[in-house]
Amino acid sequence: MASVELPLFVHWERTLKDLLSRTGKFPKSVRFTLSSRIDNLALDVLELIVEARYSKDKSAALSRASLSLEKLRVLLRISHDERHLDRRGFEHVARHIDEAGRMLGGWIRSREAR
Repeated sequence: MASVELPLFVHWERTLKDLLSRTGKFPKSVRFTLSSRIDNLALDVLELIVEARYSKDKSAALSRASLSLEKLRVLLRISHDERHLDRRGFEHVARHIDEAGRMLGGWIRSREAR
């Protein structure tokens, strides 16, 4: 039985791959702090999307995913400010995170409307 992937999952999987390739180029001095935390938050978002899809209490997982996205935005701004992420890379990743946030927000609103 083939399952159709959620658009949010597909989008975030692509964003995650791009983000991991960018944080892999961060300097060694921040690789085990800032880079690692960004990577873990991005992976958390992916896991929470999967959890929301398959759990009965979707709202809790969706809220945690939304909070993780917000934390990720803050860490990426710091990475950009500290010049670990160039302007073009920052803008690219920020656009994808914003799009994921809109998709996630739509899912949350559709759940609340029920």
